[in-house]
Amino acid sequence: MATVGRYSGCPMTVQTVQQLDVYGPEACAALPLDEARRFCRRLATRRAENFSVLSAVVPRDCRDDFAAVYAFCRWADDLGDEVGDRDRARELLAWWRDELRGCFAGEPRHPVFVALEPVIRAHDLPIEPFDDLIRAFEQDQQVTRYETWDDVLGYCRLSADPVGRLVLMILGEPREERLFELSDAICTALQLTNHWQDIRRDVLERDRIYVPRELVKIERFEERLRDSARQGWAVDRTFLPESRALVRVLVDRTWPFYERGTRLLETLGPRARPLVWLLSAGGVRVLRLIEHWNYETVLHRPAPGRATKLALIARAWWAARRAGTGAGTGDARSDA
Repeated sequence: MATVGRYSGCPMTVQTVQQLDVYGPEACAALPLDEARRFCRRLATRRAENFSVLSAVVPRDCRDDFAAVYAFCRWADDLGDEVGDRDRARELLAWWRDELRGCFAGEPRHPVFVALEPVIRAHDLPIEPFDDLIRAFEQDQQVTRYETWDDVLGYCRLSADPVGRLVLMILGEPREERLFELSDAICTALQLTNHWQDIRRDVLERDRIYVPRELVKIERFEERLRDSARQGWAVDRTFLPESRALVRVLVDRTWPFYERGTRLLETLGPRARPLVWLLSAGGVRVLRLIEHWNYETVLHRPAPGRATKLALIARAWWAARRAGTGAGTGDARSDA
């Protein structure tokens, strides 16, 4: 239930890559379970996401579980993005999939999988969501431009939707397709929001453009986007208003996913509802910020400030204290 495929707000880092000498394909130091869990907790609490993975509304008995899932995603994402060579990234992601299979076979080696293996057993988690996430990071090595809106949604189904399903399973919600579909709507909305928030960063740091070409009516869009993003102002008088109009279309197409996802909040139990509300409300807030910034994400990256984050966490925490009163439901656009 987060923007995991493209971790929002996460600065570029080589931390994971630097650890490959110790925890990599050629050599993988063994850690006991307690140390492996600390390894994952440190990773989950030191990264700058839009909203903390281990916020106060995460049930205490699930914190290590969430940290292990996050660490799996974080390592997979970094193996895809931080190596600097797409062929090497594909090799490392193939290795990560082998480690995943070893974990499901009861033979975890890497600290992340040592921590993840008891989570998989305790909650009877299937391998498919984890494998789909790896497939998303592999797709990032092959696809840097998207032709259609449906193509972008297909990427979201791999890069974001599996996380929401894992969250619901860990929190003990019924494994019903209707709930998973509503969860998918929220996760897709979060991923789309992250794409539109990070238009400038994606093109400069990753050479990726998630804006589907079928929606672009701007002449020489990619060239003018890259030049504008690099210099921090529009290359000509017409590009900024044209790009604003394009981002507005993207934002307008994203809102219905949040609105559909509000129905999930009405069905969740008191353990899951505050956390899912917080993640959804955080995405809504970012999408609102894009609107307030006049859709200028080709030049800037709007992000919620500390006060906004604390206010939303406090609201979700209070809903958790009230335990099941239905807090956090309603119109998605008014939640944040």
